[in-house]
Amino acid sequence: MILNQGAFYLLAFASIGAFLSASLFIPNNEGALTSSGLAVKKAASLLATLWFLTSFVGAILRVSEILGGSITDALDATTLTSYLTQTSLGKSMFFQIVVIALVVISLPLIKRVLPLIVLTGMSLLALIAPIFQSHAAANGSHALAVGSLVTHVIALTLWVGGLFGILIAPKELRIKALYRFSSLALWAATAVVVSGIATAWTRLNEKSAWNTQYAYVVIAKAILTVALLAMGYANRKTLASRDEMRLQELLRLIGVEAMVMATVVLMGSWLSQIQPPLGDTSNLSPAEIIVGMKTPPPPSLINLLKLYNPDALMIALLVTAVALYIKGVSILKSRGDSWPVGRTIAFATGIALIDFATSGGLGVYALFSFEYHMMAHMLLGMIAPIGLVLGAPITLALRTLPQSREGSERGVRAFALTALHSRYSVILNHPITALALFDGSLFVLYFTNLFGNLMGNHAGHLFMNIHFILAGFLFFHVIIGVDPNPRKYPHIVRIVILFGAMSLHAFFSIALMSESTLIDGGYYGSLKTSWLPDLLHDQAMGGTIGWSMGEIPILLALVATFILWVRDDKRETVRIDRNEARLAAMGEPDELAQYNAYLNTLQQRDLRQGNQNGENK
Repeated sequence: MILNQGAFYLLAFASIGAFLSASLFIPNNEGALTSSGLAVKKAASLLATLWFLTSFVGAILRVSEILGGSITDALDATTLTSYLTQTSLGKSMFFQIVVIALVVISLPLIKRVLPLIVLTGMSLLALIAPIFQSHAAANGSHALAVGSLVTHVIALTLWVGGLFGILIAPKELRIKALYRFSSLALWAATAVVVSGIATAWTRLNEKSAWNTQYAYVVIAKAILTVALLAMGYANRKTLASRDEMRLQELLRLIGVEAMVMATVVLMGSWLSQIQPPLGDTSNLSPAEIIVGMKTPPPPSLINLLKLYNPDALMIALLVTAVALYIKGVSILKSRGDSWPVGRTIAFATGIALIDFATSGGLGVYALFSFEYHMMAHMLLGMIAPIGLVLGAPITLALRTLPQSREGSERGVRAFALTALHSRYSVILNHPITALALFDGSLFVLYFTNLFGNLMGNHAGHLFMNIHFILAGFLFFHVIIGVDPNPRKYPHIVRIVILFGAMSLHAFFSIALMSESTLIDGGYYGSLKTSWLPDLLHDQAMGGTIGWSMGEIPILLALVATFILWVRDDKRETVRIDRNEARLAAMGEPDELAQYNAYLNTLQQRDLRQGNQNGENK
């Protein structure tokens, strides 16, 4: 089992690294893969096929381990199907197998960079899916344990996989690939260290835990990681020197670094098979078992402000977004360009609200009460996105991303513009689509079994939070966004959409308040929260909160749309006046005079035609 797990991760990292090499490290030809990129993609196809086989074999070995029998017993179709479709870990492994299979099937059809980047994202999603059901989910502080492990695996994949991508690139392109990998390696290595410390802390937070096999493997892995960091630091100094001889020597030493990384990966696979020290779990409350923390005290303003339960994965996403935003502003400042302070403040406010609704006091109480869940939902989907939209992150990215690369190669900015103006973006940014995702998804989520299923696992929490944020960002981006849009819709259309959103949201809230049964699938009842005796009343209060909190942002957006409409009309009036003044100064008729002359020409032509018709008769 350990050998298969080690092979699984090595092949996963190698496959994703090959995708990175073909799409980002090797030069492209106007967005299309070159012969070198296609050759690397061919190798990636073989690696991904082997990765798929190890994932399938891993599921079989897992069933065999659970049954305590032979592999032949695990190959029974009924038994294997039951495991993959009826157990939490089995479902995540089945999802992983299916996604990897889709990647393998799609690879031969890929000829351009953007689709290959999409497959890279799908591969990362497949890789992390089972982690949400791993040993980390059994430790205290589930949000920290699971999130830090997911972040650790993603960062390690980019670091190890990127290095492998350099090794399989054509020899003449490896130095160029190394320069392009350098920035990604720095970000990934930093994330590996921080997430690794957080992961170790959640499992080794008791003195007795340090005298276990798990702790010894963690210490050995940490030592090797420090050695890799030292190698990486030396490599960056060599790259900065741009000395050709030192660069060639660096390429020879990368093989050694790759072997050390492979050892780290194998040790990580070993860790995944070792039960981490859990301490005394005999007296855990239902909340500690399900959520990973003790039931908080009754809600109050002070408790809302002081409680904090870090959601490591969401924090990692927010920190990355903030770091990229700050880097973008710094690039503008360094070249003498300005960036409005108000936009930066708006973006920072949106990020802070998201953190409060996911890791802060509101996020804590959202795990125990539907009323507070709805508050967090409104904050994530209707208030925080306004700050993010007004921060204009897309505009900032387009102004600071690399413009182009040498020759006919497309850079990151060109790919971003291609994605922004693609037909998929046009459909996604249509007001009807934005409204359907913004309000229509509420009915799908809360009036089906989906909400209860998602609340019961960590991946579900993450999916809901990200959906709320993205749906809200898309909606307000279409209505009041300052970032570029594939199409600009008239203000009257935006106002109609806002009134539609207001009506749908009110209807949803009333329907929720009128529900006579619980919609959470028994989740909140299983926590046995002492200060929440009436769950149905709590659910009705959630509907009330949704109505009251949801209408205010829409009304503000409505006012903002009217203001934008008036401003656009004023700008158009000023433009017309300036054009008329320019034409008058040049002795030419203005637009109104030209239009009157055009009408007079049409009238004269009609008169001539009438006279000719009369003469013919």
